[in-house]
Amino acid sequence: MRVLVLGSGVIGTSIAWYAAQSGHEVTVIDRQPGPALETSFANAGEVSPGYSAPWAGPGVPIKAIKWMLMTHSPLVIWPLLDAAMWRWGWLMLRNCTERAYALNKSRMVPIAEYSRDCLRQLRADTGIAYDERTLGTLQLFRTQKQLDGIGKDIEVLRQYGVAYEVLDRAGFCRVEPALRHTKEKFVGALRLPGDETGDCYQFTCRLAERAQARGVDFRYGTTIDAIAAHDGRIAGVRTSAGVLTADAYVCALGSYSPLLLKPIGIDLPVYPVKGYSITVPIVDAVHAPESTIMDETHKVAVTRLGDRIRVGGTAELAGYSLALRAARRATLEHVVTDLFPRGGDVARASFWCGLRPMTPDGTPVVGGTPYPNLYLATGHGTLGWTMAAGTGRVIADLLSGRRPEISLDGLTMARYPRAWRG
Repeated sequence: MRVLVLGSGVIGTSIAWYAAQSGHEVTVIDRQPGPALETSFANAGEVSPGYSAPWAGPGVPIKAIKWMLMTHSPLVIWPLLDAAMWRWGWLMLRNCTERAYALNKSRMVPIAEYSRDCLRQLRADTGIAYDERTLGTLQLFRTQKQLDGIGKDIEVLRQYGVAYEVLDRAGFCRVEPALRHTKEKFVGALRLPGDETGDCYQFTCRLAERAQARGVDFRYGTTIDAIAAHDGRIAGVRTSAGVLTADAYVCALGSYSPLLLKPIGIDLPVYPVKGYSITVPIVDAVHAPESTIMDETHKVAVTRLGDRIRVGGTAELAGYSLALRAARRATLEHVVTDLFPRGGDVARASFWCGLRPMTPDGTPVVGGTPYPNLYLATGHGTLGWTMAAGTGRVIADLLSGRRPEISLDGLTMARYPRAWRG
């Protein structure tokens, strides 16, 4: 089968790899000159199935107000005359209940766990290297209230057999020795030992090279103008290189997916939520992190990637703006210097931002559509790197007529009854 994948980020490249492994003839198109040059380029580096949880949850609306009043705020909203933004926000508020939170997390954890297992197998099969580490994630709490509030998350972790540890100061210093210099700022931590870290950009580039060696045709510098539908099927994709056709099509364009899908009657509530990162050179490895630390107060992740520290965070609602705002850099610098003051040189840090494709319920949109030859892989939010390998495997199974190894209940666009307007 000829398969056309739209997008060469970590999701699209993973789909291309697994589809080629399944014997399909695969072409990938992307407007960038290479793979992983948008949202996959400099994310926080976490492969964190244990930390897979929706942003929408009980108490979040009140917390959001408090966050926006903080000097180093994890949330920034620029009100726009954008119906899609307000629709997305309204749907997110409707998911801020205990019942919705539990349901959405129960949908996210299985695909994230499955994806982590797929990534491990891929690594074993190919020998691919990307500054990976398998030392877990540490969620740090600055207040007792934060620590006491993890009960609901632990219930879901237990339900799905996800390993975890609740640690005191001595405990989190044992797994992250450099925190002994700043331990008094935190009351405790939740550790998820099954989580991993790695450079998403390195991974995607090296996987693309392997996919290309297996016959995948990557056509970079190709702008996608429109998806054409005819007689209930996708007939082709109009691009700067002309109309491209295939037997099956996969839309993996992140935040830009809804813009191309809406004209053919698929109106997904996926909206861009901008995230920022800095990449800091390590100057003293003894005082740098060993793996990933999540500062619960600021919602910022600090990750060791080889000889660098990646610091990622902030949720900024600003439409499709890619403006780099100095205040967001200040927040990231504040967190890394607060936790690891001697680990890296922030004066030499590079600064980046990317658009996370967020659904209002936090769960990605993976699977088929009313068009029998169109598949979706978008809406992964902050978990694209975490869920990439599993998403690629699921889509390849669907393309091949195989039943995926995990249930797709609650993952497809069918959970949004108003998304189909064909």
